[in-house]
Amino acid sequence: MTSHSSVPGVGPFRSERTVRDEAPQFVLPLVVRIERAQPPARTDALETAARAVLTLLGDERSTGDGEWAEAVRGWEDARIRKVVRRARGTEWRRAEALPGITVTGRSAEVRVFPPVPLDGWPKDLARLQVSGTELDDPEPPAGADPAAPVLWLNPGLTMTAGKSMAQAGHGAQLAWWALSDEARTAWRKAGHPLAVRTADPARWAELTGTGLPLVRDAGFTEIAPGTTVAVEGGEQFAPLPRGGRP
Repeated sequence: MTSHSSVPGVGPFRSERTVRDEAPQFVLPLVVRIERAQPPARTDALETAARAVLTLLGDERSTGDGEWAEAVRGWEDARIRKVVRRARGTEWRRAEALPGITVTGRSAEVRVFPPVPLDGWPKDLARLQVSGTELDDPEPPAGADPAAPVLWLNPGLTMTAGKSMAQAGHGAQLAWWALSDEARTAWRKAGHPLAVRTADPARWAELTGTGLPLVRDAGFTEIAPGTTVAVEGGEQFAPLPRGGRP
């Protein structure tokens, strides 16, 4: 696997133009199932999207000589892009028929697909809506489990659920890259436990100033370039820096 730095300001998520932009560009498609009568909870959708990215990265088809490995390597060597689209009913069934992996949360279903060229989406995915994906939490999310990592969202940003899902996926990917093979295996076998939460404004500066892996969005959609996610390790899984977390 190509090595990428998770040091703040360095790596595939930074905003300034780099050699990555000269490489062929790929995108990782994710589709969230949103039925009219039973939409998923927002936080569960974000966490399920993050786990979907991790599931694809750890799948044997994505490594070595696997059938998706070449596409994954090309995607990782370029600008890391993820796009979340939404589907329901027949659209969802068509998406499920394409090669990919469906990950299920408490209320959310997210299907992740191997990377595709930026202008080469399969027609059954290209026709799906991407803008305006919005979800709500019926009640505030519970406190995060200290055993698992937390992907902290920037409290100063307003993002749609789709954009936030992509950012959570970026954060999970940074955590994955920072781990040893042994730590990845333990996390995968446990089902990739993690939490996505919005940071308290008073603590955001601490989270972004203590050496945690940071996602810096390139600003292609919705928001200006800048830091969107800080990745904090857990006591048991994804043993990364903890940023003063108790």
